[in-house]
Amino acid sequence: MILAHTTAVAAALQRENRTIPIVFVHVSDPIGAGLISSLARPGGNLTGVLHYEAGIVGKWLAMLKEIAPRIARVALLANSKTTAYDFFLRSAEDAAPSLAIELVPIRIESAADIERAIESFAGRLDCGLMLPPDATTILHRDLVIALAARYRLPAVYALQEFVTAGGLMSYGTDQDTMFRLAASYVDRILRGVKPVDLPVQAPTRYETAINLKTAKALGLTVPPALLVAAEEVIE
Repeated sequence: MILAHTTAVAAALQRENRTIPIVFVHVSDPIGAGLISSLARPGGNLTGVLHYEAGIVGKWLAMLKEIAPRIARVALLANSKTTAYDFFLRSAEDAAPSLAIELVPIRIESAADIERAIESFAGRLDCGLMLPPDATTILHRDLVIALAARYRLPAVYALQEFVTAGGLMSYGTDQDTMFRLAASYVDRILRGVKPVDLPVQAPTRYETAINLKTAKALGLTVPPALLVAAEEVIE
């Protein structure tokens, strides 16, 4: 059997093979990507663990509103070719109105795109950034963080690595738990269970990280409830 890391890898393996069992991780929209027919009954030789459920976007928006109540516009920034962009966008469009937030979809492919997009977006004092997991923004992580600081944009990230590098805050799946769940499926398949009989699992644990230095630099006070919920606090 094969363990596939990310949507692109799982899709490439699926194109080449329809018989060897595949367990995927770091895949947010396996149905939209054509990997499976449903979460409950995957329907082929693939199953695995979701990276994020769609509802995670509502949490990201709520965190931005909590730490910066003035926020009224939020840019969803990612490369639609390397992430499940429409999957996150649909959920964000559903969640934004209840928080009085105008959602601004921004699709990027390069460092130059990121710089132009953030510079153009950051023309008001009520703006913030939301970054789902995406290979392009991960590659240009330091640029994104520097631009958010330059234009004083509160930002929430899917990955804690951004916060460690100077980003404001993150809320995302616990990576160790995800791979343990995947390993349990690998074990069951090697013991004879078929992927079609193993529902795609949802993440079971999430972690919050907050960078107090960055919050202070942005003139933000971290609410006590958000601070208490954080597993990682950088001072």
